Amino acid sequence: MLIAYALPRFRNRSVQTLCSRLSYFHANSSNPLLTEYFQATLPFCRRNQDLKTIKSLLIVHGLITHQPLIKQFINQCCHLGFLELALSTFNIIEKPSLSLQNLVIRSLCDNGLFEHVLFVYQKCRSSGCLSDNYTYPFVIKACSSLVHVHFGKMIHSAVLRTGFEQNVVVQTALIDFYSKIGETVNARELIDRISQPDLVAWNALISGYSFNGFDRGVFEVFRDIRNIDLKPNVSTLASVIPVCLRFGVHIGYSLHGFAFKCGYSTNESLVPAFISMYGNCGELFAARNIFDSLTTKNVAIWNAMISAYSRNLKSDIAVELFQRMLLDGTQPNMVTFVSVIPSCENHGSILHLESFHACVIKFGFEKYISVVTSLLSVYAKLQDVDSAEYLFNNTTGRNLLSWNSMVSAYVINGLWDASLIAFRQMQMAGFGPDAISIISILSLCSEKGTALLGKSAHAFSLKQGIDVNLNASNALLAFYCDCRELAYSCKIFMRMVEKNVVSWNTIISGCVDNGEAERAMLFFHQMRQEGCRFDLITLISILPSCNECENLALGLTVHGYAVKTALTADISLANALISMYINCGELDAGRFLFEYMPNKSVVSWNALMTGYRYHDLQNDIILLFNRMVKEDQKPTYVTLLNLLPACCSILQGKSVHAYAFRMGIPLETPLLTSLMIMYARFENVSSCLMLFQIGEKRNISVWNAVISAHLHSKDPRTAFSFFLDLFRWEIEPDDVTILNLIPTCIQLNNLHLTDSVLAYLFKKSFDKDVAISNALIDLYAKCGSLSSAKMLFDALPQKDTISWTVMINGYGVHGDGRAALELFSQMRIRGLKPDKITYMSILSSCSHAGLVEQGKMIFSSMIQDGIFPGNEHYACIVDLLGRTGHLNEAYELIQNLPYKPSANILESLLGACLSHGNYGLGEEIGSLLLKMKREDSAPYVILYNVYASAGKWMDANRVRFQMEQKQIRKIAGFSTFDFALKK
Repeated sequence: MLIAYALPRFRNRSVQTLCSRLSYFHANSSNPLLTEYFQATLPFCRRNQDLKTIKSLLIVHGLITHQPLIKQFINQCCHLGFLELALSTFNIIEKPSLSLQNLVIRSLCDNGLFEHVLFVYQKCRSSGCLSDNYTYPFVIKACSSLVHVHFGKMIHSAVLRTGFEQNVVVQTALIDFYSKIGETVNARELIDRISQPDLVAWNALISGYSFNGFDRGVFEVFRDIRNIDLKPNVSTLASVIPVCLRFGVHIGYSLHGFAFKCGYSTNESLVPAFISMYGNCGELFAARNIFDSLTTKNVAIWNAMISAYSRNLKSDIAVELFQRMLLDGTQPNMVTFVSVIPSCENHGSILHLESFHACVIKFGFEKYISVVTSLLSVYAKLQDVDSAEYLFNNTTGRNLLSWNSMVSAYVINGLWDASLIAFRQMQMAGFGPDAISIISILSLCSEKGTALLGKSAHAFSLKQGIDVNLNASNALLAFYCDCRELAYSCKIFMRMVEKNVVSWNTIISGCVDNGEAERAMLFFHQMRQEGCRFDLITLISILPSCNECENLALGLTVHGYAVKTALTADISLANALISMYINCGELDAGRFLFEYMPNKSVVSWNALMTGYRYHDLQNDIILLFNRMVKEDQKPTYVTLLNLLPACCSILQGKSVHAYAFRMGIPLETPLLTSLMIMYARFENVSSCLMLFQIGEKRNISVWNAVISAHLHSKDPRTAFSFFLDLFRWEIEPDDVTILNLIPTCIQLNNLHLTDSVLAYLFKKSFDKDVAISNALIDLYAKCGSLSSAKMLFDALPQKDTISWTVMINGYGVHGDGRAALELFSQMRIRGLKPDKITYMSILSSCSHAGLVEQGKMIFSSMIQDGIFPGNEHYACIVDLLGRTGHLNEAYELIQNLPYKPSANILESLLGACLSHGNYGLGEEIGSLLLKMKREDSAPYVILYNVYASAGKWMDANRVRFQMEQKQIRKIAGFSTFDFALKK
């Protein structure tokens, strides 16, 4: 009665007055009266300080363990949002009751403090507190939000053990958990066990499918809902709407119409979702129509429209809309800043970001972890790592998201060591890495090329069960593809229970990048057979495999898919199609596609120009460049890389150099080295050296270019001196350096130097590269050490066609035609198909050894193998027949050539006629040569000798008279010694 009488009188007084009055009751009343007074006082506490005072008094009066009273106190703290005070009070209780546990867990979960939910649950379990069907859903939700796979599965085991698996609320929470972590097969099994699942369970499954990008699963579940006569609600549509971004805006229009039919089109939850859907599809006009049609707009609608402009890189409009929102009197919330802050990245200005940072502080959101994380991420992307670190270090309530953002910030800015330190500190702080953490570390490993660290991350993800997450699996696929370990990627891909379009795109592009074009095509066909809908990235990824395999049929099919799905309007795909057609030899198709492109980027011009360069169409390259300039397309350094090889004079090359200087095109290393090669091609070594002096000396490509330039200029000593300079600069040579070094040794023709180079290559393990080994075999063969060449050839663990060809050529150069033929036979027996160069080498070997019948048989087998003989092959067989006296047969072969014979072939046969005394045939061939090479002295001299040998002095004098009349002079012979003296 005393409390009931006294309390109304204190109702309008301060809490301090009530608490001071409490001392009187403590001195003059029993313990139940104290409890009653506390219970009556708590509803009047509205401030954090008031509640802290009450907590102190509870401790002083020994009531801190009175669970009903503490439950009321914690409930008041949670109701007012003072969760830290509630949690600290709860931690004092050694054995909390089930109801108290559930109260704290629910409050923490409702406020997004999921890490604390798991902490409270573990504390209660260790103290012997049980769990019920009210506890489990909130704990499972926390695991779902944190993507804590291991803990979530542990809770599922506890549910089964305690017999709550039949509870619909618990089942729905488990469905949502497995859906969110990407294990949609388990989620589907759970829902199939429910006799009559309600719409909430179906919505959880749809949400999981949508979250993990399983678009077909979303629509299948949506169809199942309709088939059992359940009416989709707002939550259902909210989960389906994001899928429309990936399936196309036409599906979005249909869904919008369905929502209108159901009466949901003006729902406050769906309107922002539809605005976001149209915005994400690039349909800003449709999104803006919905936005402008609304008479009243809440903060969620403003946020959706701001985010749509920000995502579409319309930063100015996003900022303008934010200003209008403030003028309209709508108070921004946390989501507003998370939506508008990324627009600063598009501006590329720190000033914009700092202005928004000031707004965040002004509106009191500087303590919200999601806003801080958003600011941190953009600071990092704008390369202001110091500001990002400052924000992170001053964040009190760090969560896993903020740690992941900091790790990612270091990765983005190339601070590998700092990112690994942050990753370790995150674990020391008690935060278990999730899928996002693993993705960041794998990205670091790919960039840094640390395969061992990446495999450690893979092992960690397996141990923690993170590898089942779809995004983590995709990151693992990409990592192993980047590390050139395609076998691991394929194993991971085949074991993946669920795959989305990103998974298929990653494995297809990985196969193409690793030179497995045929396997890429097989995956593409498998993707189509399994019904996975391809996207723009898929088509762009598969097109290079058409180039490599010259598979025009597949390229045409891909083009057909693009037309059918209306993707041809995309410039990137059109550029890839141009490259595909040109690389497959379909120049007209590539040109046609280029001409009919409504919008051409500089990449489009470069793609066509690269194709022309690939087919040695120098004049077309120059004409296309002139047209490009006339149409006000600004060339890039890639354009000039295509243009430089087309220059047919030093003047043109200098013009391109001057143009780059005038247009301010930076001399990137590829362009600088291309200019050096151009100057070397026209024997302007001084300009080449000048460019070398201004180049980046730490880049091995610059050294490779200067070595190649001197090699081209027949100055092997200087080329070798530059190679030695590499060691003074402490720069490691690469494969290109070595492939330049070996021809240098060939030109120097010094066997001792060759042995020294070989020792160096063995020491640095360059000999394991097949291309370098092939070059070494050629080097020893040309330096006269055929035994060393054979030893290297036999030691090769894997021989390609070039290896066999080089060794065959080595035997041919040394006149050992029998050995060359035997090696050629071994090559055929091992299933290797000779190419044009192989046939040229073996025919040349037969010619030098005078093996007529064998040469004829090889020439016939070449045609049977479907290799069309070129001019060089006919020259070899004619030389073989001429050397061995089969002159008439050789002449008959020349007459039946599918094209006009070259002068070299005729000169070779004419020389053979002179050697074998067939002056009649020699006279006929000489006449043909005079018509072809009117200004060259060689045919006249040989024909003069033919007539002189036959005793036809009148005809011989007539040839000499023609030479004098046309003022053709015989080039005087000279020796290498004479040439050296002149130098």
